[in-house]
Amino acid sequence: MKQKLLAFALLFSLLACNQGNNKQKEQGAMKAKVEEYAAVKLTTDLSQLSEKEKQMLPLLFEAARIMDDLFWKQAYGDKEQLLNGLDEYTRRFAEINYGPWERLNDMEPFIEGVGAKPLGANFYPTDMTKEEFEALADPAKTSLYTVIRRDESGKLKVVPYSEEYKEELLKASALLLQAADLAEDEGLKKYLLARSKALLSNDYFESDLAWMDMKNNKIDFIIGPIENYEDRLFGYKAAFESFILVKDLEWTQKLAHIAQLLPKLQQSLPVADAYKAEKPASSSDLGAYDAIYYAGDCNSGSKTIAINLPNDPEVQKLKGSRRLQLKNSMKAKFDKILLPIAQMVIDPSQVKYVSFDAFFENVMFHEIAHGLGVHRTINGKGDVREALKDTYSALEEAKADITGLYLVTQMHEMGEITDKDLMDNYVTFLAGIFRSVRFGASSAHGKSNMIQFNYFLENGAFNYDAAKGLYSVNLEKMKNAVADLSGLIITIQGDGDYSKATELIQSKGSIPEQLSVALGRVAKAGIPRDVVFEQGPEVLGL
Repeated sequence: MKQKLLAFALLFSLLACNQGNNKQKEQGAMKAKVEEYAAVKLTTDLSQLSEKEKQMLPLLFEAARIMDDLFWKQAYGDKEQLLNGLDEYTRRFAEINYGPWERLNDMEPFIEGVGAKPLGANFYPTDMTKEEFEALADPAKTSLYTVIRRDESGKLKVVPYSEEYKEELLKASALLLQAADLAEDEGLKKYLLARSKALLSNDYFESDLAWMDMKNNKIDFIIGPIENYEDRLFGYKAAFESFILVKDLEWTQKLAHIAQLLPKLQQSLPVADAYKAEKPASSSDLGAYDAIYYAGDCNSGSKTIAINLPNDPEVQKLKGSRRLQLKNSMKAKFDKILLPIAQMVIDPSQVKYVSFDAFFENVMFHEIAHGLGVHRTINGKGDVREALKDTYSALEEAKADITGLYLVTQMHEMGEITDKDLMDNYVTFLAGIFRSVRFGASSAHGKSNMIQFNYFLENGAFNYDAAKGLYSVNLEKMKNAVADLSGLIITIQGDGDYSKATELIQSKGSIPEQLSVALGRVAKAGIPRDVVFEQGPEVLGL
């Protein structure tokens, strides 16, 4: 009997030891995942701000944190229910991803038992079918600012954001009113007052116009439901986010001249006249900023390094859009990620062309390109977004990337950029694809990157040395491929051709084997996948 008891005790001890070892391995793996993100402090020189502007910042931080909480609700649900009980590193990784799905790994779950992320996130009932949604008669069902829920009888109903998130939005609205009282710049004051109302009314039109009218503000503040990437089911629903930005006056002055060239750049597009008939609004502007806070959607997964808003096509027709380059975030990604990757995958003879200035220009012209081309189809199919449905986001990001590069080429040919080689932009662009495609090909940005990469490879714009596993740019073929692909995408958009958009994404939207091998080398090198921010009032010394 004693021998049996000893045997059981030994077996129990071994099982406990194995469980302990497995737990240690799991924690070690999660620690490694967290450490794939390079920590970056978001700071700037606040000495240019007035005392009232400095007093305004804590109110903006508080409102931004509310957006962060709201995005958690949209992306997952009950944040604390998920985070409570998790070990240190799993909790931190869940915070980075705003849920138990790894955003830079095709939304794979990293917590056992949670299952796949619903395509509609928390915007729709998880058991809702597309057919059920199509049968819902309420026209507000496709609004950016409504969620779909079930009523007491189980039928679908439409609920406005102002009702679904009433408590949080009332608090955020009140904070914006307090900030407006401190605003010395009339443009910023008008925007804060209008945005305060918009949070409670679901009508963001007037506040978007007010945001476009801001010209002399040193602080910029973006808040509300904005991008629709989190809704992977239909792309209808906007997710909450917020940015707090401080203007870089010197770099902004450098960009002012480019805004005046937008009509000329629109007419230079490589498409028939019908596809470039829209006129970019003269009030569009460009600016460089230091970001001091990211909250919600923009802080999840890959971090945004530039902003092009508003998204509302009606606002764009009236006033264009503002393109904000987030200089400190951009520099962090260039130094910590893009340059080290370039040194691994680009032919040594061309690494010299990889530069921060070219990276800055490529990102800037990406944002400019969003505002050019076609926003309404030329054949009566309505807005491009509506006509292209679920393919819209991937194709629009591809258009912005490639048309932006086309615009850089045009600026060189117009003599507007004379202080550097065009190869700087092309090789830096190639290196940039390797940086961003590490996020996978399932997102809109991922599919966009693959369309471009595969198109350029097939057309000889990118050369691949299989023996060395290195890539290089063919200048002349790259010029031609850039113009051809830009023209192709703008034409598909102008025609509202859903079938061609689908075909392009399906044929060129996946990662080829040779690229997977190169990305494997990058992964083993320990280069950060992205950045995470140390941010907030305490980081700024407030």
